[in-house]
This record gives sequence, C-alpha cells and structure tokens, in this order.
Amino acid sequence: MLLHLRITVPADRADEVHALLDDHVGVTHLVHLRGAVRRPDGDLVMCDVARESVDHLVDELQRHGVDEDGGIAIESVDTSLSAASERAEQDAPGDGADAVVWDQVVATADEESRLTWTFCAFLTIACLLAALAIITDSAVLLIGGMVMGPEFSPLAGIALGLVHRNRLVIRHSLTSLGVGFAVATVLTVGFALLLRWWGWADVSDLLAERPATGFITRPDRWSFPVAFIAGVAGMLALTSSKSASLVGVFISVTTVPAVAALALGIAFGDWTDSARSLLQLGINVVGIMLAAVLTLLALKGLWRRVPRSVPRRLGEAG
Repeated sequence: MLLHLRITVPADRADEVHALLDDHVGVTHLVHLRGAVRRPDGDLVMCDVARESVDHLVDELQRHGVDEDGGIAIESVDTSLSAASERAEQDAPGDGADAVVWDQVVATADEESRLTWTFCAFLTIACLLAALAIITDSAVLLIGGMVMGPEFSPLAGIALGLVHRNRLVIRHSLTSLGVGFAVATVLTVGFALLLRWWGWADVSDLLAERPATGFITRPDRWSFPVAFIAGVAGMLALTSSKSASLVGVFISVTTVPAVAALALGIAFGDWTDSARSLLQLGINVVGIMLAAVLTLLALKGLWRRVPRSVPRRLGEAG
C-alpha cells in the first residue's frame, strides 16, 4: 500500500517541501538531491508514502505551487521490504485499501475517457459481438461484448468531473461517449444490413424467444437497481487499490448490448425493439451516473473524517 512520489521543486521552495514530507508519519525513504533537475531547474525530492497519506500531501505540494513550477509524479510500489515502510503504513491515519488519491483517479479517468481510434474500435467490436449474441441468443458472446466495452471509463469521467468541477474531463468524456456510440451504432447497423442481405439474419431473429438475451430489449423494474449497484461497485473499484472487481461491473450492465439491439432494430425495421433498447440504455446510463456521483460524494465525506495530517513527533510519541 505504498506509493512513490518523485517531486521536482524550485530550489527556493525545496527546504519547505523537504520539511513538509519529513514531518509526516506516512513518509519514509526520503531523498533530497539538490540541483539535480534540469528543465525546469530545481531540486529532486523522492520518498515512499503510505497510500492513505498521499492525497493530503499532494494537496499541500500543490499549495506550495510545485505542480506549476515543478512537477509531481506518483508511482506504484509493488514490493517494499522495509521495517520503515511498515511503520509508515501503520502510523498513517486511515487504511490504505480504502484510501483515494483523487488527483490520480481524475487523471486516470481523463486519460481513459479521451476519444481515440482504439476507444472507438473496442466499442465497435463490443457492439458487433453483442449483436451476434442477440441474433444467436448466445450468453457467451454477450458477456464477451460486455467485458470488451470501454464505456464505463467516460461514464466515470463525467461523474468525477461533476464532483470535482472539472469541465475538461466532462467534455472529453461526453465527446467519447457521443462519438463512440454513434460510430459503433452506424457500423453495427451496416454489419446487420450485410447479414440481412446475405440471408444470415432477419427480423424473425429479434422476434423469436431468446431466453439468454431477451432481457436486453425488455427493460423492467430490475433494470435501474442493477445499473445503480453496478455504478457503485464500479466507482469503488476505480477509486480503491483493489480494482479486480471492475470486470464484474462490465458484465452486469447492458449498455453495449442495448446499443447493439438498437442497431439491429434499425437495420431490420423492428422499431419496437429499438425503442425498448434505447430505454434500456437510458436507464443504465442514468443509474450508473447517479450511483457514481453519490458514491464519490460519500467517499469524499468519509475521508474528511480521517485526520489529514499526523506530525511525525506525535506518531513516534505514540
């Protein structure tokens, strides 16, 4: 539960930054190299920090203008064999598994929410797989499409942007969702038209009983609760150090399958299923967004109750 901070700081503020880090119980392995940095010129300060102390220290470093005149890099420490590291983790307030490094989370969400060819490609492939799953009523293909879909990142980006009042992240996320879903829908419609032209699929495939995939075009009272719970789980996975459960979130929410069903309905002229799929998509997006925002607000409220700073002398006295 350690993170490594590599800080570039102007020489006239280096001693203040050094003292700030040296006085905190969550900091260990502190190194100060004077005049070691070029472009911009300054000192290099490095240390390992208990995860639960990083957010407070980054805020303090920003208050000293380090992010404007120097730089702050945050890196994960996979393994640390050190008694000093263990003491830093024990003495730091809070629990590392629950700690949120907000600047890191926002930066990661912004990076993963940007509109790229890769994002559009993954979203399109996910929709194509989901379309084939609906036509063949294959649960395996449907899960594959859900896991491959990258749409949760921009949804999380919108929530983070709203809570942190970051318009840039919101704009990037909305652009990715809008353009990505538009491209995926158009290409999936084209793919479905080809299947129809070849005689491999038609509207009867949508109207037939589909035990494994029929729920996609039949939103019910369970649609919103599932989306809401998945949104909570997704944000917890995204903000904590334990993100393995994020895949389960992808599987539980039918955003990509709903877009695929919408495209098939358009291609095959089944406007009823298209309308239901659009409703399913809207319910899921609203549920995820509401849950994400409320979860972020709850996390920020909880962490306000944890002591932000514990001087080293108090930690040693205890």
